[in-house]
Amino acid sequence: MEVILLQDVEKLGLRGDVVSVTRGYARNFLIPRKLAETATRAKVEEIRKRDSRRALQEARSAGQAETIAERLRKTVLRFEMKAGPTGALFGSVTPSDIADEIWRTRKIRIDRRKIELPDPLKRVGSYAVSIHIFEDVSVAVKTLVVPEGGELTPEQELGIEAGEPVSEEPEAPVAEATPAEDETADSAS
Repeated sequence: MEVILLQDVEKLGLRGDVVSVTRGYARNFLIPRKLAETATRAKVEEIRKRDSRRALQEARSAGQAETIAERLRKTVLRFEMKAGPTGALFGSVTPSDIADEIWRTRKIRIDRRKIELPDPLKRVGSYAVSIHIFEDVSVAVKTLVVPEGGELTPEQELGIEAGEPVSEEPEAPVAEATPAEDETADSAS
């Protein structure tokens, strides 16, 4: 039976993926917990159309990719998550969460499959998340995972736990793209 995942499911797939599972697993676990819905031909076609529209909004040339990479280098993503006293999260930060946060803060669409994260982030700390934007253009985005209502200790903030070290630049103010910039990017191709 094919289902469309509504949320990331560990060892099965990411949100929006169409996966094949046993009928019992779908009916007894995935669908009642609102983790998936039955894949119909119309829903699968809708997902394909949405993915093709998203691809149009992504970088179309190396020049655009460099511009996007420069904006992302100045970005610091911050996730406030529930965490235990040892720094372990009650949940995780996934590539989908990172892509959504980039869209929310910078209005830049990044396909979650282009975010290189070997495993979801499951601990409080500072991370350098590598994002592949275009053929030869990648960027490391500083990502802070902090406990809800708390702050990182200086050791956690300075220690990069995944990926490449992040240069110590002052945090740039987050500015959203205006609709005119989006239209300019669309008409450039």
